Amino acid sequence: MADWQEITGGITAPRGYQAAGITAGLKPSGLPDLALIFSEVEAIAAGVFTTSQVKAACVEYCRQRLQAKPSVRAILCNAGQANAATGTQGYLDTLESALAVGQALNIPSESVLLASTGVIGQRIKMDALRSGIPKVVAALSETGSDAAAGAIITTDLVTKSIALETTISDRPVRIGGIAKGSGMIHPNMATMLAFVTCDAVVSPHLWQQMLARAADRSFNSITVDGDTSTNDSLIALANGQSRTPAITEWGAEAEKLEAMLTAVCQHLAKAIARDGEGATCLIEVEVTGAHDELSARQIAKTIAGSSLVKSAIFGRDPNWGRIAAAAGRAGVPFEQENLQIKLGDFLMLENGQPLEFDRAAASAYLKKAVVDSSLPKDFIATNNSNDLSFDRSTIKAQRLDNPVIIAVSVGNGYGSGKAWGCDLSYDYVRINAEYTT
Repeated sequence: MADWQEITGGITAPRGYQAAGITAGLKPSGLPDLALIFSEVEAIAAGVFTTSQVKAACVEYCRQRLQAKPSVRAILCNAGQANAATGTQGYLDTLESALAVGQALNIPSESVLLASTGVIGQRIKMDALRSGIPKVVAALSETGSDAAAGAIITTDLVTKSIALETTISDRPVRIGGIAKGSGMIHPNMATMLAFVTCDAVVSPHLWQQMLARAADRSFNSITVDGDTSTNDSLIALANGQSRTPAITEWGAEAEKLEAMLTAVCQHLAKAIARDGEGATCLIEVEVTGAHDELSARQIAKTIAGSSLVKSAIFGRDPNWGRIAAAAGRAGVPFEQENLQIKLGDFLMLENGQPLEFDRAAASAYLKKAVVDSSLPKDFIATNNSNDLSFDRSTIKAQRLDNPVIIAVSVGNGYGSGKAWGCDLSYDYVRINAEYTT
């Protein structure tokens, strides 16, 4: 049983944080597009970023800032323009953005981190950003998490938010998070942004290690379409306002904190996978019996990312052969005669031998996982933007408690791992065919 409980409040649930989200005019749609997260005191910062050789200016900026000084007061995120592949001027825009936030908050610009999301190749609309920064600072609130979560999304149909609480040294400790992501999602980070806040006292080195491991077990274990982006950023702050004893080395308290951090990241990651562009269901793949956790996750990610597996799930076709083929090409050695495959409660392959199963019932199982949250029929992409021109309030809430479960065993090893993905529908092609036109 988890040693924590879910609470309300998102990124402002931990003590000492405020957030805001406003419409600054960055998106042609007029939807919210500028978010700010603020710690009332200096916070230790850790980050995990895209592995792409083509990186947004904000990614380069954040990496440099964290290497020089792992303490932060604010994170500004704009939506609408990715500011990636924008050359020298794009980086100068990033520096100006940090300076403007610092001046508005009366803090050093070095204490500001930045994130951007939107169309690659487009610079930030700086006139809109300049006028928006004082407004988003004025809107900061201890209840501003939902507004911030709504201001960072692009093709997402729903916002993603979570907050958990545990006890360390008899005092409550909280971790909250928000994220965005729907397309260009694949392990080694993906077009996703995630911001996490925590009020524990933890050393910078340990916090970075915790975040890296949590990312591997969450955001690096999801896939929507096999594409990694230029802007992927996971940033976590810990400001110490819980007043608990400092966690400076590995032990029971560090283990508890990392477990809760991983749970927050996994919730957000699964929400991104469930909200995959055009998706109708969440897929969870669990692999056991591998040599180690890394091998198990590699097989699970390969299965979750297979276009053939994803297409079969969308067609409600219990074609376990596609699962077997994906497992076999994952680059992880195992004996074929040890392979076992289950779809939900349906055992389809055991000891490398196919079994009889009720195909109609298995197909019905796949249909039960569907939530009708695909795009409206009259979807139109706003010109030169990845915003969606429809009322998001009409979209049903995402369900993370009803995934399609694929269970694969490859042997008798102790390694196990999970990955999450979504099905591949006709709408995915439609969304991306109309992305900027």
